[in-house]
Amino acid sequence: MKALLKQYKLVIKFILTFLVVYAVLTIGYNLYLNLSDGSKFYPDYLTNLVAEQTNSLLNGIGYNANILPHANEPSMKVIINGKYVARVIEGCNAISIIILFLSFIIAFAGKFKTTLFYCVAGSIIIYVFNLFRIVVLSLGLYHYPWRKEMLHNVIFPLLIYGTVFILWMIWVNRFSKNTKSHA
Repeated sequence: MKALLKQYKLVIKFILTFLVVYAVLTIGYNLYLNLSDGSKFYPDYLTNLVAEQTNSLLNGIGYNANILPHANEPSMKVIINGKYVARVIEGCNAISIIILFLSFIIAFAGKFKTTLFYCVAGSIIIYVFNLFRIVVLSLGLYHYPWRKEMLHNVIFPLLIYGTVFILWMIWVNRFSKNTKSHA
């Protein structure tokens, strides 16, 4: 048993680190959501921010867009040219995806400064990519509402998780000290 633990030490360390970081960040994020009262920023600050930025981008490219709080659920409606096309819910703010990304990067940590920089840069890339994803999805739903299932459930999750996977592969192949020491 001792030989197996020694042989798989890096794998066990990766799994435990990943799970601990993921649990801590998820619990912290859930505490944030539970403490967010939604009185100033509905339904919470980060989801509201994503909705506001989506609105700004849509208006910036020439659409007459508005966002409104949803009356029946904690979300923001995205309205393009008077047509309700999408809703921005808590899951649309990319925080859960960023938590997953950070957990992997920290579990495969490299040098402290490099890891910190990559965590910040990767989180920004994911956030911005997600924002553009929501804008394009909203436009897709506005112009092609019959493609809703394909756009929302297949193409855009594939793109956002594909982006995270590519960022992980870049990290593992270029910066992680765990892979360099065994190359």
